[in-house]
Amino acid sequence: MKLLASPRVRLFVGAALISLSPVWVRLVSVSPTTSGFYRVLFGALALAVYLIVSRRRVELSPRAWKILVFASVFFSLDLWFWHRSINYIGPGLATLLANFQVFFMMLGGALLLRQAPAPAQLAAVPLALVGLGLIVGVDWPALSGEYRLGVWFGLLTAVSYAAFMLCLRASRHGSKHRIPTREVAVVSVGCTLILGMTALVEGESLAIGSLSDAGWLVAYGVLSHCLGWLFIASSLPQVTAAEAGLALLLQPALSFVWDVLFFARPMSAIELLGAAVTLFAIYLGSRGRGKQAGV
Repeated sequence: MKLLASPRVRLFVGAALISLSPVWVRLVSVSPTTSGFYRVLFGALALAVYLIVSRRRVELSPRAWKILVFASVFFSLDLWFWHRSINYIGPGLATLLANFQVFFMMLGGALLLRQAPAPAQLAAVPLALVGLGLIVGVDWPALSGEYRLGVWFGLLTAVSYAAFMLCLRASRHGSKHRIPTREVAVVSVGCTLILGMTALVEGESLAIGSLSDAGWLVAYGVLSHCLGWLFIASSLPQVTAAEAGLALLLQPALSFVWDVLFFARPMSAIELLGAAVTLFAIYLGSRGRGKQAGV
């Protein structure tokens, strides 16, 4: 526990926990929508316990409540697209594509908040596309339709997550609290309702078929969604922008490692080069932006 008192340790432990998110999704036998439902359900319960034990009241303005409705919709879309992308193309590439959100955040900041991107951030965009092209572009025509759909779902994940982050930022305007624990707890509850109804519309069962599935889903919600996010969010005000950027980079990098170690993903030299180029581009894109937690 003394070790976790260090904000840098919390930052990188949190990034490591979040990097396991796609692993839990790949391990369970439930549908992508159902795994998303249990992520936010168990995450919401864990966050509620944290708020109750720490005696933090949910005090939000009427404006914040309205914006968090939209945040819940966008985060639900994020999970819907991402979980399918994980199943189609694997945890590593799906998470790498999801982290293209730094570029959509840059675009949103420029269009909505009039925040001009830094030269390094602008250079990161074509660099990321080159990296992505090295990973999937060489054999794109030969790839299966499911794999190509997974790539598009990964990019839609990035768009949805960027929209969620912009809404979360807007909901915190005038907030007295340094860490958005309350807002994320509210979004988690909202996503639970949205994904629960989505599963019913899709005809997907919310039943958990085995104890192993139950264990993976609890780990997903408590370790990755709740603890991982809390460790990162609590450390961000106390670390440098460079350290926050490295933590953002650690998530997709570790997800690739887990994909190779746990699921035997084959990686050619060109794909490894593409992943390295893309990760570097994501790091450049995160420089100078607001600090944030991962997906």
